[in-house]
Amino acid sequence: MLHKIIYKIGTYLWNNRIGANYKFLLDSQFWSKDQLVEHQNRKLRELIVSAYAQCDYYKKIFDDNDLKPADIKTVADLKLIPTTSKIALLKNKDAIQTKVVGEKMYYSETSGSTGEPLVFYRNKEWVAWHNASVFRGYSWYGVNPWDKNGYLWGYNLSAKQAWKTKILDAIQNRFRLFSYSDDEIKAFCRKLKRAKCLNGYSSMIYEVAKFVDEDPSLKDKINLSFVKGTSEKIFDKYQPVAMSAFGKKIVSEYGAAEAGIIGFECPEGNMHVNMETVVVEEIENKILVTNLVSNSFPIIRYELGDYIKLDTESLCLCGRKGHLIKEVLGRVGKSIYGLEGKFPSLTLYYIFKNLAVDHHLIFNYQAVQRKKGHIEFRIEQSLSEVERQLMIEEIVKYFQDDIVYQINDGVRLITRKGKMKDFISEVD
Repeated sequence: MLHKIIYKIGTYLWNNRIGANYKFLLDSQFWSKDQLVEHQNRKLRELIVSAYAQCDYYKKIFDDNDLKPADIKTVADLKLIPTTSKIALLKNKDAIQTKVVGEKMYYSETSGSTGEPLVFYRNKEWVAWHNASVFRGYSWYGVNPWDKNGYLWGYNLSAKQAWKTKILDAIQNRFRLFSYSDDEIKAFCRKLKRAKCLNGYSSMIYEVAKFVDEDPSLKDKINLSFVKGTSEKIFDKYQPVAMSAFGKKIVSEYGAAEAGIIGFECPEGNMHVNMETVVVEEIENKILVTNLVSNSFPIIRYELGDYIKLDTESLCLCGRKGHLIKEVLGRVGKSIYGLEGKFPSLTLYYIFKNLAVDHHLIFNYQAVQRKKGHIEFRIEQSLSEVERQLMIEEIVKYFQDDIVYQINDGVRLITRKGKMKDFISEVD
């Protein structure tokens, strides 16, 4: 009860729109498909009018293509608007960002496809819809946002950020893994005995599940209601281990910082498109996302970079009638293998994020692992000696002496099947 009170007060003070939006989503989740599409059409018209009036980027796109906001009446009319790539989003972020005087804005960032950070600001309404969408997904499994939960997510090793993270985790009744040593994993697993859910990187959930599965003293006392994987592909081989360790499969949440919550998997095993807040198109198996509540940084026909299979006809046994994403093909997450240990692949994001934030060094990067314990860092730009040394310090901070590394700068980044990845692993 105390954690519920603390959470509700904290959430209200942080963003008092979350509660109302959460209630709306609980009511709308069993709407008919026609009701959902009509809601999308109305929100889309509002978004297009706002984007044209306030964003130089979208005004130019419309004008160059002889389009007017009135031409976009329904989601079917979206095909008239050219798509926006990740590169275009980064290049034109200042011409996309809108700010209303006196409006509360929330800092957001994403690493981008090759590591260059995208920094943008979401307004109060967007953040409220985002959080409410996550909470609705939790509710499908009987989990409240204030329930004790384990968190396998990124971390920043600066002292200031570590303390801030611990305070925020305490408010949210959350604990996380800061190190992937055996002792730290075991301590984390002991805390799971009192937790109701576990969420974070799917690759690290898999590592924790293997640890629990091999220790009967842990396995018999962990009783989770919900295990959620996000940010990485959930490989089929993860699920039997998760079922053995937790008695629960890893449920998928699909989204991105700039695109919002796109889909959430229900207990029947189907991923439901979050139709109240996004429009999903599938063009040649590639996903295009339009975020209907992204007025402060409009996301319209955005090429997220994933390959999907969209199903607009099938109905789920859970009774929800919206569109389904049958499969996400493009988001692959593998562990980085050290000489002794393993590291989440998004450790790379934090290395290059720190270089960008702390030293204003923004690199297009790629890491390639062909042998355990060895990794090649490929940098598109040429590095000065000072820049190289700063990069080495970040690499050592995270991997210490468990990785033999090589830095090759001024090189072309590798593409595979037309897609750029920040981490390529050839290690099974």
